[in-house]
Amino acid sequence: MPVMPFPRPRSLTTSPGGAPPDAPFTVTTDTALPAQGYRLRTGPGGVHLAHADAAGLRYGLATLDQLRAGPGFSETGYQVDDHPDFAVRGFLLDVSRDRVPTRRTLRRWLDVLSLARFNQLELYTEHTYAFRDHQDVWRDASPLTADDLRWLDAQCAALGIALVANQNTFGHMERFLALERHRDRAENPDGFVRGGVHRPPSTLAPTPDNVAFAHGLVAEVAGRLRTRRVNIGADEPFELGTGRSRDRVAREGVGAVWLDHVGSLMEPWLADGWTVQFWADVLAGHPELLAALPAGSVPVVWQYDAPGTARAVLAAAGEEAARWKGLGTDLDALAEGFRSRTRMFREAGQEFWVAPGTGTWNSLLGRLDNARENMTDAAEAGLADGATGYLLTCWGDHGMWEPPAPAFGPVVHGGAVSWCLGANRDLDLPSVLDTHVLLDSTGLAGSVLDRLGRLGESLGVPLLNASPLVRVLRPDAALPVTDHPTEEAMDAAARTLEECRRDLADADLAVPDGESVVREVGHAIGLAAFALDLLRAQARAGGPADTVDAATAARLLRRLDPLLAEQRACWLLRSRPGGLEDSMARFDAVRRLLIAAAGA
Repeated sequence: MPVMPFPRPRSLTTSPGGAPPDAPFTVTTDTALPAQGYRLRTGPGGVHLAHADAAGLRYGLATLDQLRAGPGFSETGYQVDDHPDFAVRGFLLDVSRDRVPTRRTLRRWLDVLSLARFNQLELYTEHTYAFRDHQDVWRDASPLTADDLRWLDAQCAALGIALVANQNTFGHMERFLALERHRDRAENPDGFVRGGVHRPPSTLAPTPDNVAFAHGLVAEVAGRLRTRRVNIGADEPFELGTGRSRDRVAREGVGAVWLDHVGSLMEPWLADGWTVQFWADVLAGHPELLAALPAGSVPVVWQYDAPGTARAVLAAAGEEAARWKGLGTDLDALAEGFRSRTRMFREAGQEFWVAPGTGTWNSLLGRLDNARENMTDAAEAGLADGATGYLLTCWGDHGMWEPPAPAFGPVVHGGAVSWCLGANRDLDLPSVLDTHVLLDSTGLAGSVLDRLGRLGESLGVPLLNASPLVRVLRPDAALPVTDHPTEEAMDAAARTLEECRRDLADADLAVPDGESVVREVGHAIGLAAFALDLLRAQARAGGPADTVDAATAARLLRRLDPLLAEQRACWLLRSRPGGLEDSMARFDAVRRLLIAAAGA
């Protein structure tokens, strides 16, 4: 039976008669092939591989290895022609929302990324690098060190993956601004109000001193790496124009002030011949700035909720839509997908990238249907409007309770559709996970991750940027749980969790981290079951956790502490200890509410 390699190539045909074990093997360079492309022919006369460049040789050999591993290679001839849709296919892993991965975990990620043909890796850092002059900001974070980056850079280079520094420089600077010595760098040193909630300062004021400060952070990280490309972030400067820059923004406009500051951040890198990526969210509201972007700068257009998810939230016409609109989210643009943002870059002739997400953060188990649609939408829009890169993001919002395993499926799908959308949009994800990522001979583990990844969305409560399973565990005054699933939906979800628990116990993963995958996914199932029971209790009580009846609250409390103990243990299977206490502290709110309800 012919083998279909992963990712599916854009062209594969078969013929009778394969290559015998001792068949000659020839390799040639063919510069007429597209960049990173290859042409593979196998048959009775032997195996011939033509490649455009070193990357094409790597990918052609990977395909050949998969074909050889399948049954019947000597009986079937293969003709494969392949090259990527996007020249750069990147993966961003958030290592600043408390989880800093161990070296073993980073190496495991590289295996998955190499399989899925990613050729760039970015580790998103805020405070989790061991900056020479900022020990007070990373002291308790178990940060990445210079030695870690040199080691990882070498590992990446051996796999044809560029390691790119990604250091935020404008918004999301909370950890620095919480320190007294950096307090005056903030746009609002006393914090700000967003969504009716007072928040700590997060945005640097747009000053020359802060440009120098941020440049020093980027330089210290990027100086350890061989790739002359950086990502300076610069997204979500929520406070810009509300504090120290208020008068300037009133005179010049928020877009002009943002671009002047970001342009100053980019200038030394561009002058030295580097490429500079930055997030394009501010540009979405200021298309007039595109013409002023300097050469060598690459805006990255991000969107993490799929059009279908946004349309469902709009159709529900409930408090979820109203609250996000109150936070400044353009739900109509979200419902249109990436094209609502990418077309303006095409019309301006400006290079850009697209950046969807794995949908795993704020989820426990993932939001797989949303993620697959989001990633496919990004590839479609990127191809239509001429994006030169595709950056799949895996964020860790609010303590990154999720282990790596739920992200394996989205990463496999994202790599495949950014390699060749036409051949891979309907990828059989469970089969790919079992065959290539988990090595499960029972064929159960891939299906478990697939079913669990869809569970939160199956509850029928459309949400942006989260699953109901996490919303109920992490009460948020800005985005409270107001709509509850039906009893029928919760019953079905409970059955799915139990079926997945049984199937996971029967799976047989041959990968080195197989035991870790089984344990962490089993624990995620336990947390999800707890969250589901809390949702059920709150739906019956008609209010938040502190309105649940005392007996139910007491039962839930007895279950919670063992779950939190296992959360700690599973964390340490993959991640460094720094950040664990911060992440675990995010369970305190629901615990306090249940204690109040139980009368304890």
